[in-house]
Amino acid sequence: MLASSALLPWLGSPLLAHAAVTSPIRAARVWPANEYTRVTFESAAAFKYQHFFVKDPERLVLDLENVELGDALKTLAAKVGNDDPYVKSVRVGINRPNVVRVVLELRVEVLPQVFAVPPVGDIGHRLMLDIYPAKPSDAMLALLNEDTAAFGRGELRDGPAAVAGKPADPDKPSGATLTTDKPTPSESPKDPGKKPEAPAVIAGKKSPRPFVVVLDPGHGGEDPGAIGRRGTMEKDIVLIISRLLKGKLDSDTRFRVALTRDADYFVPLHQRVQRARRLKADLFISVHADAFIYPQANGSSVFALSERGATSTAAKWIASKENDADLIGGININTRDQGLARILLDLSTTAQINDSLKVGRYVLSELGEVNRLHKPVVEQAGFAVLKAPDIPSILIETAFISNPEEERKLRDSTYQVKMADAIADGVRTYFKKNPALARA
Repeated sequence: MLASSALLPWLGSPLLAHAAVTSPIRAARVWPANEYTRVTFESAAAFKYQHFFVKDPERLVLDLENVELGDALKTLAAKVGNDDPYVKSVRVGINRPNVVRVVLELRVEVLPQVFAVPPVGDIGHRLMLDIYPAKPSDAMLALLNEDTAAFGRGELRDGPAAVAGKPADPDKPSGATLTTDKPTPSESPKDPGKKPEAPAVIAGKKSPRPFVVVLDPGHGGEDPGAIGRRGTMEKDIVLIISRLLKGKLDSDTRFRVALTRDADYFVPLHQRVQRARRLKADLFISVHADAFIYPQANGSSVFALSERGATSTAAKWIASKENDADLIGGININTRDQGLARILLDLSTTAQINDSLKVGRYVLSELGEVNRLHKPVVEQAGFAVLKAPDIPSILIETAFISNPEEERKLRDSTYQVKMADAIADGVRTYFKKNPALARA
């Protein structure tokens, strides 16, 4: 361990005046979230690094060799917010010739993962610091367990539920970085005066618990998803729509809804599936707003898993692009759960696919009332995020963000509300016609 005074020597030391450097840091980014904080460094060259801990107070120290102390590193400290749950502050300086030291002062005891990611697309070499708490809490699961118990006692509250300790406010989707265009003149959503339906009845009895729906806003953090001509990022749009959709379903006492991410951070594909399975979800919906190689492509789509290849060339192309999310977002392959990896590869079931196609048709029908359909049928392809073997799962492409007109729609708050309404109506119809699907 180094003494505290030795962590950051004086930058003006004559000994360091002629330190050699070989590569600049292109960018340094910080992605805070309740689950973990990610710090990312990007460079044109592969990283050579070491890291260690210092106690009292808790600090994570990172030594970067053969890099310049440029603007990206000098401004890193300013990117750490006061509301970051795990990183209190950052200090950067030259530690010794040819070595830049980054010191992260931590708020709590952590278990970080530090790993390098090779270049992908326009993104260079990256070094990831994923800072997880040593004692993680699963607020999402605790909430659903609490609601389920209350439902069994007849004490289930009305109104929107919270996720991860945060109140659900679909009209104010906090954390989304996109500023949408001014909405068109007020248009009432479908059945504005409609009251929430009562829980489904099975053989004269109430359903044993609410239907659990897991919503998955695609991409996030390092992975922006598709980007429109006006700079609209898919990750922002789908988070807004997913929050709106959550609000619509939460207002119905038959449902309890969880998001795989509730802010702008990256969640690996296998973890999205794992969360839905851990919650014993009755339905998994992944929300996207994709792009295609031609800007003329337009329309909304719904996809289900396929065991026999894609149903169209476009479906195969889109699935391949979505499955690359882990490469762009950056995952630590050394910690990937191998049992879950096998599930993603080969344990999808015919029953799951049949139920997925069924709910997909209901949702697609409702989407056709809001936007043109890219195809009038539910398409199928090998989406990794749809491979939970025991949960009906669909992926919705709300519109093509690469199409200028549809990008404009996606930015419009009125369209976002209509899209959330349509998906919610499709989900309600599915469970109304299949009430016995709720697990005991």
